[in-house]
Amino acid sequence: MSDNKRNQLGDETSPYLRQHRDNPVHWRPWGAEALDEAKSTGKPILLSVGYAACHWCHVMAHESFEDPNTAALMNDLFVNIKVDREERPDVDAIYMSALQLMGEQGGWPLTMFLTPNAEPFWGGTYFPKEQRFGRPAFVDVLRTISHTYHEDQEKVRTNADVLRSKLEPTKVGGEAVALTDAILGNWTRRFLQAVDPSTGGMRGAPKFPQTNFFSLLWRGALRYDVASLKEAVNITLTHICQGGIYDHVGGAFARYSVDDEWLVPHFEKMLYDNALLVDLMTEAWRETKSSLYKQRIEETIGWLLREMVTEGGGFAASLDADSEGEEGKFYVWDYDEVVDLLGKKDGAFFAEIYDITPDGNFEGKNIPNRLSTVDLRDDATETRLKDLLQILFKRRSIRIRPGFDDKVLADWNGLTIAALANAATALEKPEWLEAAEKAFDFVLMQMSMGVRLIHSFREGPGNAPATASDYANMIRAALALANATNNPEYVEQAAAWAHVLDTHYWSEEFGGYHLAADDTNDIIVRPLNAYDDATPNANSMMVSNLVALASWTGNSSYTDRAEKIITSFGPAITANPVGHSGMLSAALDRLAPALIVLMVPEGGDPTEMRAALRDVSLPNVVIDEVWADETLPSNSPAAGKTVVNDKTTAYVCIGPQCSLPVTEPDKLVETIKASRAAKAV
Repeated sequence: MSDNKRNQLGDETSPYLRQHRDNPVHWRPWGAEALDEAKSTGKPILLSVGYAACHWCHVMAHESFEDPNTAALMNDLFVNIKVDREERPDVDAIYMSALQLMGEQGGWPLTMFLTPNAEPFWGGTYFPKEQRFGRPAFVDVLRTISHTYHEDQEKVRTNADVLRSKLEPTKVGGEAVALTDAILGNWTRRFLQAVDPSTGGMRGAPKFPQTNFFSLLWRGALRYDVASLKEAVNITLTHICQGGIYDHVGGAFARYSVDDEWLVPHFEKMLYDNALLVDLMTEAWRETKSSLYKQRIEETIGWLLREMVTEGGGFAASLDADSEGEEGKFYVWDYDEVVDLLGKKDGAFFAEIYDITPDGNFEGKNIPNRLSTVDLRDDATETRLKDLLQILFKRRSIRIRPGFDDKVLADWNGLTIAALANAATALEKPEWLEAAEKAFDFVLMQMSMGVRLIHSFREGPGNAPATASDYANMIRAALALANATNNPEYVEQAAAWAHVLDTHYWSEEFGGYHLAADDTNDIIVRPLNAYDDATPNANSMMVSNLVALASWTGNSSYTDRAEKIITSFGPAITANPVGHSGMLSAALDRLAPALIVLMVPEGGDPTEMRAALRDVSLPNVVIDEVWADETLPSNSPAAGKTVVNDKTTAYVCIGPQCSLPVTEPDKLVETIKASRAAKAV
C-alpha cells in the first residue's frame, strides 16, 4: 500500500503532472494503485483532468490546489487523481463524455467525481475558489458531493448506473443514407450555411480552425466543382493566417480565437493544430499558389523545426498560453515598445499594418494582426515587414518563455509527419522530408514494444497504452512518406500497424475500432465512435488509410473493412453529418480511390512528372512509381498498363477506371483535374 499522506506525482514524467507535484493535495497518478486505494478507504474519487498548456487549469491550480485549506478538505474527503489528458486520451474521453451526458458543456480542467469503482456520478469543469461566474465555490462543491455520496447512496448509485450504461458503445438507431456522390455533393453545398461569409470559420464565437470540416469543403469543391466551397476555405485560411490567432512574430497558430474575427487567441500552441493547418494550407496552395499560404507554411514549419523538435527527432506536444502567471504575456506588445525598437518611422509604418495602437486591441496591450487588410502588400513592403518582425522576434526571445510540454505523442507526431511529408513534396523542401523521416524513426524505434506502439515518450517510453489514433495517424504518416519517397518499407510498416489495429481494437459487433486496446485494463469502458474532435477520429482516418493500402497492395480485404466502417456508422453520420465531417471525407476516398501510377522506363526519370503533381490537389492520393522490372498487383486498375514512347508514363486512376496514358507534365495536371470531378452531380 502506498503512502496516502503525500502527493505522489513527483516521479511522473508528464510536465502537466509535474506542475502539480508540489501541491498540498495528495494527488495520485491514474492507475490500479490509486483505484485500489479508493476501494480500500471507501472514499469517492475526485478526478482532475487537464493539460500543460491549459490556462484555466492553471487558474484552478493556483486558486485551489495550491491552497492548504482547500487541499486539506480534498485530502480528507476524496482520493484525488490527476490525469494529463494528452497522456491518457482514453481516460479523458470517457469522463468528458460522462460530463456531456449530464448536459454540461465540456472543457478543461475537467473535474469529475467517481465511485471507488471509477464510475462517474457528477462533475463539472472549472470551479472557482469563491462563488463567481455563476459557478459555486469549489469547497462548497467538495462538501456537497461528499455529503451526498455518504448520505444518499441510492442517488449516487442511480446516477452512476445511468451514466455507465450510456458510456457503453451502442449502435445509433435509424436509417443510414447511402453516401453517394449525389448525397455528398448536396451535403457539402448545404454545409456552406454554417460558414461565416465575412471572416470564414464557422459562424459565431469562439472560432476554432475546424480543419476536419474545412478539409471536407475543400474536397467537395474539387470533386463537385463548386467554386463557393473553395472560396469558403480560402476566406477561412486567409483570415486565420492574418488574424491574431497566428503568431506573426514567431510563427505558428494558437488553438482558437475567443472572438468571431480571429483576433484574440487562447494563446497556447498545440502540435496537432499546426500540423492539420499546414496540411490543409498545402492542399490549398497547390491550386491557388497563394503567397500568403506559402509564407505561413514556411513560417509554421520553421517554428516547428526551431522550437518543437525534441532530442532524437520527435516533436513536442505544446507551448503554454501563460508565462509569468499571465495568459498571452509573452506574445503581446505595448505601442511605445514597438516604436522604441523599430524607430519612429518604421515603428509607425509597422503599427499601422499590424494594428498596434496606444490603447491596444487586447486588455490595453496589442496582438499583432493584419485583419484590417488581409491581402499581402507588394514584395518590397513584405520584405521590409519581415525585417521588422525579426527585430521584434529577437527582443521577444529575451522574455520569460511560456511553459513547454516536451512529451512526444505518437498520434500527434503522425499528423505532423504526414503534414511535413506532403508540404516537403509540394514546396520542394528536402529538409522537411528529412525531419519527417527522422520523427517517424523516433516513434518506430523509441515508442514501440515489439509490434505495439506506446502512446507517449518523455525521459523514456511512458506507461500509457497506445490508442487507435496512435496507429491510425502513424499509418497515415507512413503512407505519406511512401508517396514522398516511393520506399515500400513504409507501406509494409503501415500494413503491420493496421494488423495490430485489427487484432486489438476492432469490434466485430459494432463494425469499427475502439479507442482503447482489448488489453487496456484500467478503464471502465472502451470508447467507440466516429465523431470528430479537434483531431481526426481514428475510424475516419482508418477508412482513408485502408483505401490507400488497398491501392498500394491490391489486397481487397482493406477495401472490405473500409466499407464495413462506413456502413456501421451510417445512422450516426445521417443523424449528424456535420459532426462526422472526417468520415464524410473518408467516404469520398472510398467512393473514388485516387491512384496515380508513374511507369518509368529503364534509364528514365520521373522527376518532371512528379513535379507536375505540385500543381494539383488530390487528397489521399497514392503515388506509385513502377520501374521497368516491376509489376502492379493484378487487381490494380492500372494492371497491365505499359510505358509509352519510352517516356515516363502516368495513369490517373479514380475508382476502378484509369485515364489514357499521359507522358507530358502539363497534360498530367489537366488529366487529374478532369478525372477527379464527379460526373453530372
